[in-house]
Amino acid sequence: METTLGAGAPQRTSVQAAERAVVRAKFRSERTRQFTESVIREMTRIAMQYGAVNLAQGFPDFAAPEEIKEAARAAIAADHNQYTVTWGTPQLRAAIAGKYAREYGLELDPNAEITVCCGSTEGMIASLLATTNAGDEVVIFEPFYENYGPDTWLCGATRKLVKLRAPDWTFDPGELRAAFSAKTKAIILTSPHNPTGKVFTRAELEQIAALCREFDTLAITDEIYEHILYDGAEHVPLMTLEGMRERTVLVNSMSKTFSVTGWRVGWVVAAPDLSDSIRKVHDFLTVNSPAPMQQACVMALGLDAAFYGDLSSHYVGRRDLLLGALREAGFDPYVPAGAYYIMAGIGKFGFDDDQRFALHMMEKAGVACVPGSSFFEDPRHGSQLVRFCFCKKYETLKEAGRRLLQLRS
Repeated sequence: METTLGAGAPQRTSVQAAERAVVRAKFRSERTRQFTESVIREMTRIAMQYGAVNLAQGFPDFAAPEEIKEAARAAIAADHNQYTVTWGTPQLRAAIAGKYAREYGLELDPNAEITVCCGSTEGMIASLLATTNAGDEVVIFEPFYENYGPDTWLCGATRKLVKLRAPDWTFDPGELRAAFSAKTKAIILTSPHNPTGKVFTRAELEQIAALCREFDTLAITDEIYEHILYDGAEHVPLMTLEGMRERTVLVNSMSKTFSVTGWRVGWVVAAPDLSDSIRKVHDFLTVNSPAPMQQACVMALGLDAAFYGDLSSHYVGRRDLLLGALREAGFDPYVPAGAYYIMAGIGKFGFDDDQRFALHMMEKAGVACVPGSSFFEDPRHGSQLVRFCFCKKYETLKEAGRRLLQLRS
């Protein structure tokens, strides 16, 4: 089977293709011309064609906690199946506020500072649409999660990229400062970081906070992997630092912590005036997130602290298993301090293109990954990298490791 990324459509004659190109040029909006479909989700579709082990898209292949699923079933049976309050049920907003008070000493007004939305994906685009204008600049660390490119383009904003450098994925403070200007409206910060697994230290966060205060800039923080940490790493919400309470928009979700990526329940925490704008956008994007799932999330957020403590133990063994398998197969993996992804170098395989290598690996070994170029503005900077996820059953990871050994030949 010969496949190229972005080539999922059926074959057409040259005349038909030309006609369709004219139609596309006429009816496509300018804002969508700058980006393609998600490479990550495309890799999942290609993996299905090949029957490959999917280590591309970050969703678990193991079951969500039984008590959470039972809470969802009970909510459906109890007829929590209609529209909720647009920005979330009072019970869920109260549960979210309780979580931040317990874990970070962050006191939130659930009625004015918490907006429940359809996952962190919607939370991020709603926050950007609510706070940025055409011509504003948004600072983003590179490599970056692929959604942030389309998110900023759809808002008419301009990206200012700051490099994270391997092996520790650190940034140059001077380069970060140079990215800020009078036009800087916001910085997007993901910690733990996707795709690298970097966890920003308190000292790094203090540098970022100082620049936000100096340049009167908003921080939009994606904290979806906050509880998936390794080797003593600590998650510090930027919102808890001095002067950042009123200028931080915190985006989070149930998806990764509770292994329910398909539920689409997330939230945005922000000061009342910011929340007011975000709620307007959210209302007209999706109205509300799924009603029965919101009820189940109330129960999930009430689980005791042991659940979160077990989460890192749950994943560290999987991380170490995949790290060993990648090394044995010939990759040069970087050890993540958080989240559940591994960036790995492919230099030993003799490919000058990460997309060609990803498809080669799919065909030869039956394992799917994400080409590293999808996380960079200039594809050349990711041409020797790929990303694997390890939120999978042990047997899935062992099978992937067995298959990857075929690359050594």
